[in-house]
Amino acid sequence: MAAPPVIAVVGPTGSGKSDLAVNLALALDGEVINADAMQFYRGMDIGTAKITMAERRGVPHHLLDTLDVTEEASVSDFQSQARKTIDDIHRRGKRAILAGGSGLYVRAALDVLEFPGTDPALRARLEAEHSELGTEALLARLRTVDPASAARVSDARRIIRALEVHELTGRPFSSFMPRREYHQPAIQLGLSVDREVLRERLAERVHRMVDAGLLDEIRMLDASGLRRGKTASRALGYSQFLRVVDGTFTVADAAEETIVATRQFARRQLTWFRADPRITWLDWQEPGLVGKAAELCR
Repeated sequence: MAAPPVIAVVGPTGSGKSDLAVNLALALDGEVINADAMQFYRGMDIGTAKITMAERRGVPHHLLDTLDVTEEASVSDFQSQARKTIDDIHRRGKRAILAGGSGLYVRAALDVLEFPGTDPALRARLEAEHSELGTEALLARLRTVDPASAARVSDARRIIRALEVHELTGRPFSSFMPRREYHQPAIQLGLSVDREVLRERLAERVHRMVDAGLLDEIRMLDASGLRRGKTASRALGYSQFLRVVDGTFTVADAAEETIVATRQFARRQLTWFRADPRITWLDWQEPGLVGKAAELCR
């Protein structure tokens, strides 16, 4: 018997993805897989609005709290872990429900998407060549082997990565770009939001995080090496409130900057997900939202 389609609940931060995923899991006998890159981190609970045990209502959740704050999140590792988890859930006769707003991570789980490897020695050589020859020389080299990538990238880091992939694989880096083609059957449900309501909701959420002890959480994580983490230290709210810890920002300043950054992030998420024609959009505040979503997944 063929496995059922993977369900993915997507949309901007603060739109209610976690709640809908739990309700769908209860309605369809499912389990939830986290696809929010910042919720991989242990201890980053308040600032990422990580779903609590009570809010999970007995529904198993996977790929939460898998990394220390000093570790770097890898979309390639996530792809492998997510697909293994999906297969395990389906093997047990349950529905796999992916929930999160990290667009590339969602696509890594759902779509045909290859991740070429890396070679530290090759990377070091290319970086040394960049130091000696400059960005334009490496870009000219990239134009000869991968004109599509050369037309799209301009910063040194991405040029070096494209050259590294070509030398490692013999293929242009552009050939690894994702296609809108599912790795296995899937249904994507997007939460369509009223942008003005969302703006206010995001501001209120940041203030609730502050009241819930966000600064204390960040002090604790700072003692555990948060600043050494390339991914975790850049998370919304955490980078701002580290400046409060340092005494260079007030709590009010950090909260306001976090609100602005979160609203900008939500706009970028909407742009990303709106570009995917396979997503079925549902009104986030529709009274019959759960029933309608469940019917689409049956």
